[in-house]
Amino acid sequence: MTTVAILLYPGFTALDAVGPYDVLARLPDTHVTFVAKEPGPVVADTGLLTMHADTALADLPEPNVLVIPGGLVGAFEAAADPRYVDWTRTAHATSTWTTSVCTGALMLGAAGLLSGQTATTHWAAKDYLPHYGATYVPERFVEHGRIITAAGVSAGLDMALRLAAHLAGEELARAVQLALEYDPRPPFPGGSLRTASPDTIQLAVDLLRSETLP
Repeated sequence: MTTVAILLYPGFTALDAVGPYDVLARLPDTHVTFVAKEPGPVVADTGLLTMHADTALADLPEPNVLVIPGGLVGAFEAAADPRYVDWTRTAHATSTWTTSVCTGALMLGAAGLLSGQTATTHWAAKDYLPHYGATYVPERFVEHGRIITAAGVSAGLDMALRLAAHLAGEELARAVQLALEYDPRPPFPGGSLRTASPDTIQLAVDLLRSETLP
């Protein structure tokens, strides 16, 4: 049985956690659990959505797979919290795969797991990765050894499907992708820095600032 631990902390981004959950929970012989400092409700970054953590960090020190979601201010605060950072470092020591979505990469960096590596994160947080000795790569996900980092929010699905292929084989991962009907064709071009217009980039920056990204 493969145990997947998805970390929840105050101010996490819901899709960063739920996207990988929807992929990984469909794999055979796989148990996915949400972990937090203590079991109970954890409020997402919008302040409107609450998710329930099943397991305390102390009760699951050695998951097989670790998923760290991102968030706005919450991700930065979590990456400065020794309890989250120490747990991440300890869990990685024995994990098969350690992964992050969006600004969850900051937690991996704070735990010392990205030094000398290539990694990705949300484009708005890319300048933080060098502080942890990592080189930012503008890809949907970056695989380096047994660490996989995903770019912003929706890229967590891409990362999780890649992880599913590692855990259960590409054929099943393809089936999960189809079961979720994951065939993104967004209504507008410009979903990355490479394709967005300067005006769209500025508007996105303003939106993130209004949501109190540091």
